Amino acid sequence: MLFTGNCIELKKIEGTSFLELSVNLKKESVNKFNTETVGELKGALEALKSNLSGVTGLLVCSGKETFLAGADITEFLNEFKRTEKELAEWISINQKQFNQIEDLNIPTVCIISGFALGGGLEYALTCDFRIATPGTKIGLPETKLGIIPGWGGTVRLPRLIGVDPAVEWIASGNQYDANDAFKIGVIDAIVAPTDLRTAGIDLLTQCANGKIAWKQRKDVKKNKIPLNTNEKSMAISINKAGIFMVAGTNYPAPFAALDAIEKSLGLTRDDALKNEAEAFGKVCKTSQAQALVGIFLADQMVKKKAKAAKALAKEIKQSAVLGAGIMGGGIAYQSAYSKIPIFMKDIRAEALGHGMKEAATLLDKQIQRGKMTAMGMADTLSRITPTIKQDDLKAANFVIEAVTENEKVKIAVLKEVEDTVSPETIITSNTSTISITGLAAQLKRPEKFCGMHFFNPVPKMPLVEIIRGAKTSPETIATAVMYASAMGKTPIVVNDCPGFLVNRVLFAYFTAFNQLIAEGVDFVRIDKVMEKWGWPMGPAYLLDVVGVDTANHASEVMAKGFPDRMPLKPDYSVALLYKAQRFGQKNGKGFYVYSVDAKGKPKKEVNPDVYPMIGLNASALNTTITDSEIVDRLMLPFIFESARCLEEKIVDEAYELDMAMLNGLGFPPFRGGPMRYAQSIGVATLIEKGNTYFKKYGLLYEVTPGSKTVLEEVSKNG
Repeated sequence: MLFTGNCIELKKIEGTSFLELSVNLKKESVNKFNTETVGELKGALEALKSNLSGVTGLLVCSGKETFLAGADITEFLNEFKRTEKELAEWISINQKQFNQIEDLNIPTVCIISGFALGGGLEYALTCDFRIATPGTKIGLPETKLGIIPGWGGTVRLPRLIGVDPAVEWIASGNQYDANDAFKIGVIDAIVAPTDLRTAGIDLLTQCANGKIAWKQRKDVKKNKIPLNTNEKSMAISINKAGIFMVAGTNYPAPFAALDAIEKSLGLTRDDALKNEAEAFGKVCKTSQAQALVGIFLADQMVKKKAKAAKALAKEIKQSAVLGAGIMGGGIAYQSAYSKIPIFMKDIRAEALGHGMKEAATLLDKQIQRGKMTAMGMADTLSRITPTIKQDDLKAANFVIEAVTENEKVKIAVLKEVEDTVSPETIITSNTSTISITGLAAQLKRPEKFCGMHFFNPVPKMPLVEIIRGAKTSPETIATAVMYASAMGKTPIVVNDCPGFLVNRVLFAYFTAFNQLIAEGVDFVRIDKVMEKWGWPMGPAYLLDVVGVDTANHASEVMAKGFPDRMPLKPDYSVALLYKAQRFGQKNGKGFYVYSVDAKGKPKKEVNPDVYPMIGLNASALNTTITDSEIVDRLMLPFIFESARCLEEKIVDEAYELDMAMLNGLGFPPFRGGPMRYAQSIGVATLIEKGNTYFKKYGLLYEVTPGSKTVLEEVSKNG
């Protein structure tokens, strides 16, 4: 052994003139570049230089089944406290170490399995050749974290595969499989896992014997990109337009990566790396980078918490969903797709037919996208057993009730299924508004009951709220969390209250929207302002998508629970539209009117007839309220209600609340979630604005002493 540490080893390969440089973090399940790894790489490279006599090749590999996940993101937020210059100097340390591998006067081969992402791929790119196993995931996902590749990704990749495909890889942040990477030239061969090491040594042998011109590979990555002035200009302008169409103006990282590439087109590697380091330092100081890295870390914590539930959870051998409507059908599909067999029970055979047809349609789309075979589709559908027989449910040890949002109906269905299934079976209710504690009071085994609120459409929406009733057992919660995780969802455990977590906060926002309409502000303008702010859709459009009838019902629940700040007044727009039977997209008319476009998707248009229906005079709209005031009027209640939920322990942690709003409502990721957004505004500013609006508009804008404490804690802890 020439060098050994906790993360990296360097040794001779027995029977050859080659050395092996292996990354293997002994204290971690996954390889990553953390501070310790970067430090040990320095020692390993020094040992490498001292032992090059007689060496004719270097094999770069992993001591684990998978290669490298990239940099340790948990260290990033602390590093972001550095200045731009300090960040550039920090990132250049490993740039220079990677250069030492590329500058070796011997051939280098990297063998990859599992994944090579971010810094892991940048490390692999320093080698002359790369060999991967089938299914390996490869990519540079940094822009999805609001940053850019900083260890040579913007320099080596364009020189290896060309500017256009490199920009697509870097700007999108997507992962690609081995086949895609091979076609474009990121990797040079694909071999079976059992042959990977042998293939790497064979390739080194061919290079050492002069059969392969390995030095040319080094030269390509170290020299200028061979484009003339017109080609450079065309490449940059086309890519800039493409990035703008996808990223818009709220995500600067893809543009920063393109800018670094543009500045380095006429430069050699070392000068180009200086541009990359400088661009990295700048982009790290953006609010978007802080927010997106924060989201990544929050997501990891949520997953870790969900994983911990497995120790207490019961194994789900057979599940069941009651109701074959949109929600029930979606849940059945998601369970079957995740390889968990499920009964889909309904009282009407016709409904079951629709439910199975919907599942088949969703699976067919997977086939069209190349993500599933026809055999896989048949296998998945076989896991859904449609039935109208109550006795079939006896085999289920986990049940999700997903019938209509009517308390009396739900109670009747829940009582019947409780009498049918085993006493050990866990029963859950997919409800968005009805008290879980109240439903449980009607059951014989309330400890075996909890809420499981899926969001529509189930296959697309990541969040599932797991609602704890007053008597719900920890085992029941843990099992529901495990099931949601197994279905690929993000489970957040919340305590019971009107609207639970997401809808409670959302309807504070909707109440503020109703107030603005009552003051004569154009709903179309409000939508445009909030979409520009970052929401995927404004509040009026969102209400149409949710369903005005659904929103009116939920508003009644919220008004009953929080009459002081979320009343449902007769002159509020939602109540008026409900009275006019304008339910939104479901019947083609709400705030907007809807038709179907050429792709079969709803197309919204403004119909002047709606203005008098909601008390607006289209020719005398209130324009005295500024756009920034509209944002404040809507987002302050959102923040303050979020803080109340933390104050009341409806949800345990600020990061869980942020992830719930991101995954359940589409809160703008570049703002990081309501609590991180609150942190960016500052507690003093929030309280000042809250007090001002509280005097004018009432309790919706009140900052309680407890909420103030929550906001201060969030601001302090980040």
